[in-house]
Amino acid sequence: MRDRISDRLLRIAIERVSAPGGLRFTERQLYYQVCRAALPVHRLPHRIARTFPVPLSYPVFRRALERHGAVPGLLTPQPPRTGPAGRHTPETDLFDYGLPRLLVCQSDAVAQMLRANAVPIESACPVVSAAELPLDPRVTAMLARVERSAVYVLHDASAEGHDFPSRVAALTDIPDGVRLVPLGLRANQAARLHVFHHRGEARPVASELDPWERAWLARGRYAEVEAVRPASLLRTVHRLVRDVRRPPRTVVGEWRRARTTGFLTWPAA
Repeated sequence: MRDRISDRLLRIAIERVSAPGGLRFTERQLYYQVCRAALPVHRLPHRIARTFPVPLSYPVFRRALERHGAVPGLLTPQPPRTGPAGRHTPETDLFDYGLPRLLVCQSDAVAQMLRANAVPIESACPVVSAAELPLDPRVTAMLARVERSAVYVLHDASAEGHDFPSRVAALTDIPDGVRLVPLGLRANQAARLHVFHHRGEARPVASELDPWERAWLARGRYAEVEAVRPASLLRTVHRLVRDVRRPPRTVVGEWRRARTTGFLTWPAA
């Protein structure tokens, strides 16, 4: 009986996770889509700001996935590319140009997913993971050539994740004048998105937190970037790295936006 339920939830999740337009996704993104099929808390209004424990264990999901077989759009995990990022670029003349933006992901799986969905091409923003740091000095020189260039940082809502932006600054040389911009996922953003959380060992956090975030993390909770719907994650990354500002909100505008983009648009960091 339980197998039939998990198999059905997986089939529903497979139909939804790549929407719209056949997005590529990671195994954990599919797992969280199964969780949303089992417990659709993402439909709650934003004013109810909280995260929820996962309703389905990962081993149960894995067994259902093994029974199902191949899934279109599911990415095959690749070994992390080792740094320094840019070292393997064959077109060395590229380093003569300026680079306005670069995205560093805490998770290598997330970096692979963003690259597979053409973020570097569509937003002119190379995507690297923590495993690829430090950056090749030629890449940092490219950033220094552009006024108000930025290194954006995408991280989990966890003790390690909240401290990850400061680790990026320590792991690689960032030229003076290049902005270091954390995008989240912060704990309060995770709550507004109603993502699913896990529990682990509580760890101290060095970065600045508001009281709610500190209390949330003190319970050993953490939420992964992969818990955000793939379409919402891609839309948010494109918007934030391009520094696109939202128009003023109105009731009618919010209603129309909700109809066209869904309720999981990333809150402003």
